[in-house]
Amino acid sequence: MNWQFQADRPIYTQLVEQIQMSIIAGTYQPGEKLPSVRDLAAEAAVNPNTMQKALAELERSGLLYAQRTSGRFITEDSKMIQELKDELALQQIKEFLEKMKTLGFNSNETIAMMQTAIKEMK
Repeated sequence: MNWQFQADRPIYTQLVEQIQMSIIAGTYQPGEKLPSVRDLAAEAAVNPNTMQKALAELERSGLLYAQRTSGRFITEDSKMIQELKDELALQQIKEFLEKMKTLGFNSNETIAMMQTAIKEMK
């Protein structure tokens, strides 16, 4: 995973977000075992306590679960993962639409620009 952090926000919240994104993007599959806290911390170049805090937050949300001697695993609840994916996508769409509104575009203009951008991406 490519870990990138911004200085203006707590590292553990960014870890939570990046691990969530890896799960909803399919990098980590439902039921898959996560690497150890130490391995993840080393990979992300963060303190293991910070990584532990992030993983504990993901456990509280239900996205991860721990098995006492086996480590942490991604939830097998595909519906929960899809709901999180939909929620994050809707949040991104709302932020985008708000920015377009700030730029002075109405809904029809925004839709037309999106259709043009989609055609260009193909």
